[in-house]
Amino acid sequence: MLPIKIFQNLKVKRMKKNNYFYTSWMVAVFIMLTSCDAGFDAMNTDKTSLTSVEPALQLNNAIMASALGGDQIRCESSIVKQQMRIFTGVGACGNFNVDARETSSSNWDNIYETRLRNLIDAQRNTDPDSNLYQMIRIWKAYSFMILTDTYGDVPYGEAGLGFLEGIVFPDYDTQEFVYTSDQGILEELANASAALSASMPEASRDLLYDGDVTQWKRLGYSLLLRAAMRLSKVQPDLAEEYVGIAVAGGLMQSNEDNAIIRHTAEYVNSVGSSLNGGQSHYQYLVEDFVDYLSENDDPRLGSIAVRYPGATGAGDQTESNADRSPGNQVGMPMGYDNSNINPVAEAAGLTSFMAYSQVDRTRIMDPQAPSFLITYSLQQLLLAEAAQRNWFAGDASALYESGIEAHMQQFAEYGEDTAIGQNAIDGYIQANPLEPGRELELINTQYWFDSYLIPP
Repeated sequence: MLPIKIFQNLKVKRMKKNNYFYTSWMVAVFIMLTSCDAGFDAMNTDKTSLTSVEPALQLNNAIMASALGGDQIRCESSIVKQQMRIFTGVGACGNFNVDARETSSSNWDNIYETRLRNLIDAQRNTDPDSNLYQMIRIWKAYSFMILTDTYGDVPYGEAGLGFLEGIVFPDYDTQEFVYTSDQGILEELANASAALSASMPEASRDLLYDGDVTQWKRLGYSLLLRAAMRLSKVQPDLAEEYVGIAVAGGLMQSNEDNAIIRHTAEYVNSVGSSLNGGQSHYQYLVEDFVDYLSENDDPRLGSIAVRYPGATGAGDQTESNADRSPGNQVGMPMGYDNSNINPVAEAAGLTSFMAYSQVDRTRIMDPQAPSFLITYSLQQLLLAEAAQRNWFAGDASALYESGIEAHMQQFAEYGEDTAIGQNAIDGYIQANPLEPGRELELINTQYWFDSYLIPP
């Protein structure tokens, strides 16, 4: 056993030694940190990541996100009796008047999280005296139009400012304010369309018109016409005023001005992709929709519908069993699901509900089929209604026929086997004139059909 004094001496020596190493270590760390601090930011900056985004790319991103999505075809198309989902769950929606939030929130999520986030940021970083700036304003107004038409009161004035200004709980504005305020949809579309000019520097290329200012101006005024007609019953005087502005500004001239997204194998049509996958036997054309086309010998039915006679399962819905004859199409009645519709189908002479008519997923719902957003045909029908209301000096009957013809000609965009011949178009128009006393009914019935597979 060591004497106590020796033990104490050893302890003191160890403490001194530990203090020496501790002090030396701290000094070394300090020197290392201070010597590296000068280049620390540069060393830790990812040189492959973007620090800013080109506004033109943000506009294109917002345009791409505007194509019709799976939730819209499952929910909104059934609400207006065009297409329905037979199975229960989130897709029941309009078939059973179900508020399926997973589906009905799709416009909200898509527009606020993707489209407006890009557009508002792009607008902040774009020269106000440029065509690109006005193009962004037009697409932003269009996006807000869909939002407020879908949900009513929505965040507008403070929307999209969470990152830019820290407003993470924006105030809701009334639908009237969104449309009619000094910076509302009507004024934004009117002012942005008027500001577009070929005298300004060439606009950046976009997915719709490749920077063509004339076509963007026509698009803006066409959207202004649409926005104005949304007020036809609540504020008719204001609606008439802005219809006049839109007509005077210059509208779309033909299908060449349609706003279309072209899909490829790398960038597919999301609805077409869904309907050609596991959802293929979920969706059916609604009885009212098919009956209207069939009863009026509408040639568009042959371009849209397909039926699989004798089908009792998804495996029977094959090309070898496909029937596209307009006279053999049978629309599905609403208010049923897969658990109780088979007796109804059998009473109609079908083998099962899987023998009802569907949208043809090999043609107009092919994964590479184009997505139509804003069209000349819908514009002409809106003009026909405006003329019928005496809001501008136009021929309602001629505009009505022009809208029908343009929509039928539009089917050629899907391919040769969906194109409708001019003789069939002329025959339909001659057999279905705009009847006195039923003008608004007939115009809006055509609008209902024309809007199929187009975002609201």
